[in-house]
Amino acid sequence: MSTIALQTLPGGADAATRLAARLGLSCAEIAVHRFPDGELRVAVAPAADTILLYVSLDQPNDKLIALLFAAEALRRGGAKRLVLVAPYLCYMRQDAAFHAGEAISQRAMGALLARTVDRIVTVDAHLHRTPDIRSVFPGIEAENLSAMPVIANALATGGIAPATIVIGPDMESEPWVNDIASRLRLQHTVARKARHGDRSVSISFADPGLLAGRPALLVDDIVSSGTTLIAAAKALTAMGATAVDAIVTHALFPPAMIAAFTEAGIRSVRSTDSVPHPTNAIALDEILAAALRSELTTTHLPETIP
Repeated sequence: MSTIALQTLPGGADAATRLAARLGLSCAEIAVHRFPDGELRVAVAPAADTILLYVSLDQPNDKLIALLFAAEALRRGGAKRLVLVAPYLCYMRQDAAFHAGEAISQRAMGALLARTVDRIVTVDAHLHRTPDIRSVFPGIEAENLSAMPVIANALATGGIAPATIVIGPDMESEPWVNDIASRLRLQHTVARKARHGDRSVSISFADPGLLAGRPALLVDDIVSSGTTLIAAAKALTAMGATAVDAIVTHALFPPAMIAAFTEAGIRSVRSTDSVPHPTNAIALDEILAAALRSELTTTHLPETIP
């Protein structure tokens, strides 16, 4: 029987600890030191045969370097299998070169991580036109889990008005919106979005009368600049929505944006804990643990894990 352990980069220790507890593992934090010139020194805990590496890849550039260094140290320390648990997976949105000379970040990142780890588990990856995440990571295992079941369960537990309309801010959000609406037996619709720049969008709806006198629930996978959420909330309020709430998988926006959301008419913004954020309200450890239990079937805990 081989051994298994979980290690995490700094910053994600709370969520990593909850996940480790569900799996019956201890959680060790990887040490990262920054030198004055910006270079990093990384030190891992002693390696087991299988290591679950918990690394949420928001603010990704330093984290990617730390991940590569941690993988090197763990392999050299005896790890035979590395499983990257990345609740948020970076650089997935650029899946094509839209202008001459552009890098295809999804392709580059896929090749890099496929050379580094043996399996990747993520949640609601921003894949656009890529139907199967396994095509992004050649030669390794990869799973793209959906946060919608746990989000729907949280909404049902907390109570949601049956007149609520579930809203997608653009066509790309339709799968998530349809899933949640079906689970909660609510109506849903998707907006038309025109993007005029990174921080400039316009939102319109095919049936402006649908929202009059009803609460709206905005659902999206990622909120980064927040401009889409603000534009959607203003449009919904103008259409007569009685309340606007928002729920997202990955909260990448600065916490200071919460005030702007409130000013735009959004009553509440809730997110999963894929990325540490003040809006975190829904834990993902249940679905992550379910996906990772297969790693435990041929392994056992060592007597002590530092």
